Amino acid sequence: MKKYELTGETKEVSGRILHRVRALRDFADVCQGELGGWVESERNLSQTGGAWVSGDARVFGDAVVYDNAVVYDNAVVYDYARVFGNAVVCGDARVGGYVQVGGYVQVGGNAVCD
Repeated sequence: MKKYELTGETKEVSGRILHRVRALRDFADVCQGELGGWVESERNLSQTGGAWVSGDARVFGDAVVYDNAVVYDNAVVYDYARVFGNAVVCGDARVGGYVQVGGYVQVGGNAVCD
């Protein structure tokens, strides 16, 4: 069973069309019906585990958020980056390239990892 859907709300970021996500059921700290952040497609955010994108956070390209990882605030995850485990990317952080953020790591503030 899917945990989220792409809504009809879109915005353009770096020449890509991103879609806002909405939770279809309760999971982790997310409630059914809650609006999340922005992804380019379902390949960017796992339908399993507690992974979530919220706020004005954006995930696009071949980047993936999975396991119980969370991306929020104005954070951006792009290119081939992976955010997994219990990792958190927040604030105005940017994670891109082939960077992998996992375990219990938190990347925040104005950090740039690419």
